[in-house]
Amino acid sequence: MAIILNDNEFKTIQKLIFNTVGIDLQSSKKILVQSRLLKRLLFYKLDSYLDYIRLVQINEQERIEMINLITTNETYFFREIEHFEYLQKSIIPNHPFKKKFRFWSAAASVGAEAYSVAMLLDKSMAKDDWEVVGTDINTEVIKKARIGLYPEKWADKIPVELKREYCLKGRGRHEGQFLIDRKLVENIDFKVGNLMKYNADVGQFDVIFLRNVLIYFDDATKQLVVDNVLKNLKIGGYFVISLTENLNMVDIPSLESVSTSIYKKIK
Repeated sequence: MAIILNDNEFKTIQKLIFNTVGIDLQSSKKILVQSRLLKRLLFYKLDSYLDYIRLVQINEQERIEMINLITTNETYFFREIEHFEYLQKSIIPNHPFKKKFRFWSAAASVGAEAYSVAMLLDKSMAKDDWEVVGTDINTEVIKKARIGLYPEKWADKIPVELKREYCLKGRGRHEGQFLIDRKLVENIDFKVGNLMKYNADVGQFDVIFLRNVLIYFDDATKQLVVDNVLKNLKIGGYFVISLTENLNMVDIPSLESVSTSIYKKIK
């Protein structure tokens, strides 16, 4: 007999996810949640989602596993190319001489965004002059980001000259995949981070990308997350959200708009 996620169980999972990572799971995600968590019920030989909920409330590691399964999102290299063009043409060339350029991919997923930026920085600056940090609440995607191995189709939007220099074609058991050149990996630090909290340990940045994540938060949580992230942005630094997102319901007097979905911290 199929195991069905009922409305009350789904509401409890919604609260668990919201309280832990701030994501507001819409009712339309119920079937997705049921599908993604079913494998864990089968693994533990549980008869209901209620039994699984009881498990994650007392088992921290399984709670992390639940978050990983629910927060896995699609990504690819050079997504929303306008942001990378602005970075390359307007931000990097004007960076102060002899100051290390620091970039934060605050919702890094499996690392495609962070590596995309790293390619541009490596082409423009000396090795010791730049650093990229990528964080995500999902521990499994951070593991994948550190490895830097991706399906070949993910390279479709990488500019040809960058693909040639930084993407190593897989062979043998890695046929159909490509590996990010290790010279980029040395300048990138991937770590687990929760945007519901101030991530003081990652330091201050010249540019922060927080893209394709605010859409999952309600207005109050958006405010909290943006406030937290902006504590890590230097005055004069740039804050970038997705082209499909906006800050209309967020009060951020320290930012001024410089282009579509791109903001500068002025105080």
